[in-house]
Amino acid sequence: MLLRSFCTLVEIGHFTRSAERLNMTQSGISQHIRKLEEQLEQDLLIREGKQFTLTDAGQRLYTEGKQIINSLSELEQRVTTDPAFEGVVRVMSPGSIGLKLYRYLLTLQVQYPKLVIDYRFAPNATIEKAIAEHTVDIGFMTSSSTLAEVSLKPIAEEALLLVTPANIEEPSWQALMQLGFIDHPDGAFHSSLLLGANFSEFKHYNQFKKAGFSNQISLILEPVAMGLGFTVLPAHAVAAFPHPEQVKIHYLNTPVTETLYLGVHLNKFMPSRVNSVMVAAKHCLK
Repeated sequence: MLLRSFCTLVEIGHFTRSAERLNMTQSGISQHIRKLEEQLEQDLLIREGKQFTLTDAGQRLYTEGKQIINSLSELEQRVTTDPAFEGVVRVMSPGSIGLKLYRYLLTLQVQYPKLVIDYRFAPNATIEKAIAEHTVDIGFMTSSSTLAEVSLKPIAEEALLLVTPANIEEPSWQALMQLGFIDHPDGAFHSSLLLGANFSEFKHYNQFKKAGFSNQISLILEPVAMGLGFTVLPAHAVAAFPHPEQVKIHYLNTPVTETLYLGVHLNKFMPSRVNSVMVAAKHCLK
C-alpha cells in the first residue's frame, strides 16, 4: 500500500489528486511517504511548497516499485480470473465411455483452443484412486466408490450388448457355446450381468471356451467380426466399431444396463473450466 501511494503520487504529481485517486486523505498520502522514507532511511521527495521533485533514491524506488506493482496487478488478475474455457482439464474414464466422450470433448477444444483436454483411459479402481489423490479433475466410473473423499453422481445408463459374428441370427445357448467367448478385462463382469439375466443355463463365463482376448477396447470386436467368437460389451464400445455390418448386435429379452457415475473429489473447488467440461460431458452421455 505504501509503495502504491508513492508511485501514484509520482505519476499524478499532486498530493490532493493522488489522494482522490486512492480514496484517501491528503494527510494519509503524506503519512505513507514519510513511513517509506523512515523504512528506507532515505529522502524520496524534495518538497517545494505544493510541488515536489524526486531524489535519486525516489527515482530508483519509483522505477523498481512500478515494476513490482504491475507484476502484482497481473498476478491478482491471473488468480482472480476464472475463465470458463481456458486451461487444462484432466479427465479419466473406462474405455467404452471414452470412445464416445473423448472425441466429443475434442470438438469442444477445437471451439475453444485455450481449453486443453487431458484424457486418460483406466479401470474403475484406478479412476477412484486418481480422484481421491487429486490427480484428475473429473472421473467417470461404472461402479460405486468405497472412498469417503470421492463424490459420485449417476448421470446416465449404458446398455450391455451381446455381439456375435454377422451370420448368427439367433444367439441360442448352443450357438454361444460353440462360438466361444472373446474375453476382455471386464468380460467376466459384463457377461455375468447380461447372460445371467437372459440364459438359465448360465453359471459362469468360464463355461465358454476362450476364443480370444484383447485389452484394447477398440479392438475387441475385430475377432468377433472375423467369426472367431462372441462377446459382451457396453453400447458405446459397440457403436464405435467401424465395421458394424460385420457383426450382429442382439437385444435380449431382459435388457441390462450399467450406471455411469460422474466423480469428483468431495472437498475440491471446481474451476469454471472443469464445470464447463462436466456440462458438456453430461450432454454427450445423456
